[in-house]
Order: sequence, then C-alpha cells, then structure tokens
Amino acid sequence: MFSSLEIMSTDFFTVNLFNLSILISSSIVALATYIIYKYELITLWTASQIDPKNKNHGGELVAQVLKAHKVSHIFTLIGGHISPVVVAAEQLGIRVIDTRHEATCVFAADAFSRLSGVIGVAAVTAGPGVTNTITAVKNAQMAETPLLLLGGATATLLKGRGALQDIDQLSLLKSVCKYVKTVTCVRHLIPVLKEAIKQAQSGTPGPVFVELPLDILYPYELVRKEMKLKENPKGLLQKITNMYLKTFLHYQFASAFEPRDVSPLPVKYPTASKSEIEKCQDLLSKSKRPLILLGSQALIPAYLSDNVRKSLESLQIPCFLGGMARGLLGRNSQLHIRQKRRDALQEADLVILAGSVCDFRLSYGSVLNPKSKVIAVNRDKGQLYKNSGVFWKPTIAIQASAPDFLIKLAENFSYNSMQDDWLTQLRTRDENVEKKNKEKAAVADSEHLNPVHLLHEVEEALPEDTVLIADGGDFVATASYILRPRGPLKWLDPGAFGTLGVGAGFALGAKLCYPDSNVVIIYGDGSCGYTIVEFDTFIRHKLPVTAIVGNDACWTQIAREQVPMFQSDVGCNLSFSDYHKVVEAFGGKGICLSGTDNANIVSKMKDAFKLSKEGHSVLVNCLIGKTDFRSGSISV
Repeated sequence: MFSSLEIMSTDFFTVNLFNLSILISSSIVALATYIIYKYELITLWTASQIDPKNKNHGGELVAQVLKAHKVSHIFTLIGGHISPVVVAAEQLGIRVIDTRHEATCVFAADAFSRLSGVIGVAAVTAGPGVTNTITAVKNAQMAETPLLLLGGATATLLKGRGALQDIDQLSLLKSVCKYVKTVTCVRHLIPVLKEAIKQAQSGTPGPVFVELPLDILYPYELVRKEMKLKENPKGLLQKITNMYLKTFLHYQFASAFEPRDVSPLPVKYPTASKSEIEKCQDLLSKSKRPLILLGSQALIPAYLSDNVRKSLESLQIPCFLGGMARGLLGRNSQLHIRQKRRDALQEADLVILAGSVCDFRLSYGSVLNPKSKVIAVNRDKGQLYKNSGVFWKPTIAIQASAPDFLIKLAENFSYNSMQDDWLTQLRTRDENVEKKNKEKAAVADSEHLNPVHLLHEVEEALPEDTVLIADGGDFVATASYILRPRGPLKWLDPGAFGTLGVGAGFALGAKLCYPDSNVVIIYGDGSCGYTIVEFDTFIRHKLPVTAIVGNDACWTQIAREQVPMFQSDVGCNLSFSDYHKVVEAFGGKGICLSGTDNANIVSKMKDAFKLSKEGHSVLVNCLIGKTDFRSGSISV
C-alpha cells in the first residue's frame, strides 16, 4: 500500500532516503544526532515499551477526539494519506460524506458548523487535496466559521525530499487559518486536535488546519516495515543509520496509545460588561429613530438564535438583517425592514452595528450619518473599528459577542414608544418599494421567463420548512430582494468573500442539519457549473435537494457593468445549457421552464418540491430573459 504512494523506497540506500551525504558524512554528526535523540527520549524510552503487535493507529485517536467534541459528520474526498482517519470515524459512528471536489468538503463543513453550532470537519489528502480547499477555507475565515481542516501529508522523514504530493502546506494555510500545526508524534495527536478545535471556536471564530503525516496515522508495524530497518546492520554507516531510525521510530510511537483525556477544552470569547450595557441602554432610551444592523455574528453560536430573536422583539427596534442573520425574525416580521437601507441610515439618530462591519457592504462607513450615534459590537477588534476615522467613528465600541450583547441589552429595558412613528415610516416606505418591484414582474418575453416574475412565483411556492442556499451573481442578488427566509438559520450565502461554487456544499451541510426540511439552492447558471457534479453526491448519500437555476446564458452580474462601460461582452456569454439533463444523467429529476410556462410556474415548483420530499434530487432549469431590475448595480 505504502509503495503505491511512494511513501518509502524499495531500496533505502539506492535512493539516499535520508540524505546520508548530509546526515552521516561525519560519524561525529551522526553520533551527536543519535545522542541528542537518546537523551531527549530517555524518559519515554524507559517508561514506554512499544508492542509491535499493536494494531492501533493514529486515525483512531483522531476519531476519538472528534466524537468527544460531538462531531457527527466528516466531509472528505478520499485519499490514501487520510484513510485511517475516515475509516476510524465511520467505526465510531461518525457519518462520512464523500464529495466530488475538496472545496465542496469544506463548504459542507462550513454550512454544517454555521447551522449546528458544532465544529465542522473536512479531511482531505495531501498536496492538491489541500490546495483545492484554499478558496473554501478563506471563505470560512471571512464568514467567521469555526472549522477544522485535516490534511494528510507525506511521511515525516520524507518531507522536502520530493515525495508524492509533498509541499509546504503550513505556509499555504497560515494566511487563511487561525491556527496551523503539524503533528510530529502519535502521542501529540489528541492535545493538538483539542487545542485546534478550541482555537477555532474562541475569540473570533474561524478555520484551523492540522497536518497529519502518514507515519503518524498508520500502525507501528507497518511504519516500521516501510522504514526498511536492518536486523543485523553491517559497518559503521548502517549501524549508525539503524540506531537513528530506531530512535526516531520510538519517538513517534512512545506512549502513543496510553489513555488520554479527549474532552473539549473551554472556549473563550469576549462579552459586554454591565457598565457597557448600561451606557448603551442610556443612549437607546434617548433615541427616537434607532436602527439595528445585524450581521452573521449575531448567530454565532447558532443555538442562541431563538434568544436573540426574542430580545429583538422585546426591544422593538427596526432591523436590517444581513448574511446569516437573514430570516432571524421570520418571514413577515414588522421589525424587519428590507428596502432603502441607505435612506434609513441617513435618517437614524442611533445605529447599532451588531456584528455588522463597515466594509464594502456599508460603503466603508460612508452610508452612516455623521451626526448619528453609533454603537459597534464585534468579537474582532479589527472588524470593530474597520475604516473608523475615515467616514465614521463609533460612539461606543464593544469587543464582544453580538448575541450576548443583544440579550443583555434587552434585559430590564422597555422599548421607547416615541419610536413607533419611526417604525411606521420605515414600514410604509418598505411596502411602497416592494409594490413597485412587483410591477417589474410583468411578463413581456414569450420565449424566456421574467426573472422578477419567476422569483415572486417561487416565493409563493416555497414550503415553510425551506432552507435557502444562495450561490450566484445577478439572479441571486435579485432573489435576495424577493425571497423571504422562513426563519432563523434558514438562509445561507457565501458571506463577505462573494465566492461562487458554495451551493452544493452548503446544501449538503444544511440537509444533514435539517434532514426533514426542503433545502433549495438558488443558482445562477454560471455558479451552477461549478458544482452540478455534486448531484452525484446528493443521490449516492440519499440527501435530496432542489436546485433552481436562473439560466440567462450570461455572466450578467459582470455584463451589467462591462457592456455599458467598455461596449464589449467578451467573456460574459454562456449558453442556454440543458442543466436539467445533466442531473438526470446522475439519476436525479430535471425540469425545464421557459416563457411558455409563465402560467404554470407555481405548480411546476410545487411538483419539484414534492419530488424532493419523496427522495429525489431535482434541478429546475429556468430559461430567463434580461430585465432592468438591478440596473446600475456594480460587481466590484
């Protein structure tokens, strides 16, 4: 098995496996190396005798830690480097979901973590397996998702020697992870993994990476065999080499399988103090036009979502919801304002940024009225003060958990009745804008569907237990104005990184969290092309989902800006491809809608959702035309 992966050479000396020209060019250097190892390991050597018949392996220890941390699923694309982890996980009752691309593994782990509140775990093979995850890991970092990426690696003594799939993985992951670590001996597996999971969930949550070399995961006797140790070495060179290898092998496996505590370490994150809460309550009591802008942090951890909703309803302050916070107040809450956010921010006298950040989504803070008071709450100090002093400045800045802050803010505080007129004003404006939006849903193209009309019909057809997954550009941006998430944790989008290709992975994670819910991916035709192959994954694992593709044969989000600016559509055009037939080839159900189906959209969508409930994965290929609904929107 190892030889197929080029883990060790069939002839140790002919390939100069351990760079003997350097290691033992001098007998003094070789002996010194041996002595150093000997004295470092003297305690381990005398305290731990290794049983060569012991069949235990490092993958079992990894699985034990995951199980102790309530991990119920692990996402993978299998490879020889990580087989021990995946096999041991399954044996402990952790469900293994294998996908068709490593990025999907991480997107799925990301979604599962966001919705469940439990650390998401992805395991991938070395080299290209790890590099294929980079975009998805960066997306998780910017979305502040706690996630553990386990990456295989070549055997420890072969690193840097040209082994198969051997690269410096830690350097690649450092910029996108909170914590990166390679495990150098089996007894370190448990403490390193526990620390990694703690780091992922503490402070500002984010992804972590643990590298697992082959000789740390596989059984002792197999590793020993592949080291080609000589029973009766001849000559000083072979004897010194043999001593070095034996010492190194003992270092790796000494005390490896002694009982250790696998329980989670305490997770720490900042919270608001009593005095900070009182200052904010004082500002709020004097405000006549307050607003709350909630970002994804308002749902970290996920299990606090219901308490946060109750607190917001108690405060009775108008709210704009972004990212994971969409749906927090339900489908038709009077507190949820959807339209004309810029105007509302200019009129407000107090703005609470609860996990919201003054980056491009808030025009770097320029949309805030310089005369209004601003309470900023964020776990991350850098995000808390993002662009502060340029366009805006917080009146009160609190490095704290947004859910904890909102829950405490609502305690012993009665809403200000002077704010009722303000809420009425915003609601009236909201309703007027949505009425005008519906006017743009008029059917005008007999060949293609009007996307605005289509999405209004989808909104009517969606079951109440729907979880919406957003993956696309122009069509998804239009959908965000029209589709209403049915409740907390029922909406998933990429977050601030704006990544395409999240759809299938997010749908996998969502379906595993909500097996009885209707999981619906809203795809653009461009983003659909990234992960349509994962319908094979949905079907193999009996995880039925529905995909609705807005197919306008174009990268329209880009064309909206590029064509009028440069009078060229180069690179923007696609085809009205038969995506529904691709899904049928994997064993799913495909439906195609065009302009001739305008009168039957709701019934066709309900048919698709019914098929999904019956256990089929379905793709509805909607051939749509162009509208001016988002005219003037830009993509950068």
